[in-house]
Amino acid sequence: MEVRASVQGVRISPRKVRLIVDVVRGRRVNQALSMLQYMPQKAAGEVYKLIKSAAANAEANHDLDIDSLIVKRIFADEAPTLKRFRPRSRGRVSPILKRSSHITAIVSEEGQ
Repeated sequence: MEVRASVQGVRISPRKVRLIVDVVRGRRVNQALSMLQYMPQKAAGEVYKLIKSAAANAEANHDLDIDSLIVKRIFADEAPTLKRFRPRSRGRVSPILKRSSHITAIVSEEGQ
């Protein structure tokens, strides 16, 4: 049984989020949560809440034991980018791209 949770439009670059999700992919949920709790990155807090939500979904909706869950798949995709402009010399402008992410986590029981 696979249980999914996702968060849309997180205002963190997907490149930065992928550094965090690569650390927790394939680990037990309890171990992943304890690792994320002490990471200093902003993305770690978002991924922590997402995995906790997926585990809560598994327990509430499918009666799965949280202690037997693993993070089977977790990935960060690109969300719409906010485009802003910075004034430069001689009346020109340079673009500023404020990137955001969609993060999806799939947890399942360990034997599957």
